Amino acid sequence: MQPILKAGNIRKQFGAVEALRGVDLTVMPGEIVAVVGPSGSGKSTLLHCLGGLDRPDAGTVRTGGLALWDLSDSELSRLRNRRVGFVFQFHHLLPEFTVFENILLPHWIKSGRPGTALKAEADRLIERVGLTEIKDKYVTQISGGQQQRVSIARALINRPKVIFADEPTGNLDRETGTRVLDLLREINKENRTTLVMVTHDREVALRSDHIIELVDGRICRTIDIRASGRDSAVEMLEDLSCVLPGLDRNAGN
Repeated sequence: MQPILKAGNIRKQFGAVEALRGVDLTVMPGEIVAVVGPSGSGKSTLLHCLGGLDRPDAGTVRTGGLALWDLSDSELSRLRNRRVGFVFQFHHLLPEFTVFENILLPHWIKSGRPGTALKAEADRLIERVGLTEIKDKYVTQISGGQQQRVSIARALINRPKVIFADEPTGNLDRETGTRVLDLLREINKENRTTLVMVTHDREVALRSDHIIELVDGRICRTIDIRASGRDSAVEMLEDLSCVLPGLDRNAGN
């Protein structure tokens, strides 16, 4: 089986700050991968590079047999729309459209005016994220947590091969967050949709298949929850002595 995502030696610098320092990562189809680490460790930058939103300074990202950064801007935009869904911390919803219309936007961009079947799929997603009663409201009229659920439904409407999520439950209460994670896991199982998510929430991370821990822009360790079991994964997450490759515990940056 071929990886759905393969990154090699990804490097990204902002001014004097090295956000990513040679990241190698392989993600197989249908996996759920959680990226964790302290603030400033490069988690969101890695997500943006993997998803084709931000060009790395060095390294390669391949998906579906394509090298992302060999594509033209228009080809890259088309690939993102057809194969990828994004859920951001800041929702990037369009205020002049309703909940229902915002969810349908990726399909409008991809294929034009949606038909009856696609509208029914949007209604199904709206129901599953608990937004049926507000589907016709403008997004400026709903809460931040509701806007987050709109962005999740929008990310799913084109049935993408990969969903990239930056703190997908960050603005939600525990009950709603659990419902959203249940939905993402359900979609993952139904369609073998791959999910790569950044999270600070240990409980969210523990619902993944693999946990990638970043420290100072490099992968410090990978936890295979299916192989190690939940209890062992919890112990590893609580162990703050993760050692970067080539460095000892007392080494600096």
